[in-house]
Amino acid sequence: MIIGIGIAGDPAKILASIRKVEKAHRVIGYCREGIEVPAGITTRFYPSPETAMITDLLEGRLDAAVRGTLPSNETLQELRRQTGASHLERIALLETAWGKKFFLAPVGVDEGWTVQQKCALIRKGERIAAAFGLPGGTGVLSGGRLGDLGRHPAVDRSLAEAELVSRITGARHYEILIEDAIQDCSLLIAPDGISGNLIFRTLVFLGGGKGHGAPVVNIDRIFVDTSRASPDYADALILAASLANSPNNPFSR
Repeated sequence: MIIGIGIAGDPAKILASIRKVEKAHRVIGYCREGIEVPAGITTRFYPSPETAMITDLLEGRLDAAVRGTLPSNETLQELRRQTGASHLERIALLETAWGKKFFLAPVGVDEGWTVQQKCALIRKGERIAAAFGLPGGTGVLSGGRLGDLGRHPAVDRSLAEAELVSRITGARHYEILIEDAIQDCSLLIAPDGISGNLIFRTLVFLGGGKGHGAPVVNIDRIFVDTSRASPDYADALILAASLANSPNNPFSR
């Protein structure tokens, strides 16, 4: 198993993460010349490490890749360019402060804005949750309770979309009650990409939870997106390896 990870800063943090998984997996760091990488990490230097890592992933020299601390815009744009994807869909694996793991989507501010996109995220998210053996169904969230109809057009639209998504997919509409949905579900669908990103950031950076990485689910290779603010990348490396090793790999070609 060979996993690539990007390094654009905090190399000591990347190294510490690699140390946690190196007995089980071979990890290669991709970075630019001038980045000081401590001894003991396998490193490849390129003018554009994001281009090199994604090329190696798509050409089969890597089993999986993790963004690490590479810049988000450049890396995800390069992933779109090389895969030919018009957009990217990410589903984040999160963990509450009390240890409940679940998947959340959409988590990008430009993702999950239509009924069709939410339904696609549910289909792909349920396959990933099954591959991880996570129990529970899918909960669809909206911008209020059903009793809030008429209070604001945006709330009415959010409730109507969530009801439609639930009917199409068989998921349960939990309205705005995320605290109930997390008790029952292994996949939560936020009302839109902005609220999904806020849920992710609130849980991970304010609420004592963890972010294990966000696989891109509409390409046929395993690429795990991460935040440069993450204190550790071992979980993202383990997530990438688990997806590559899973007999129910949802990314199988």
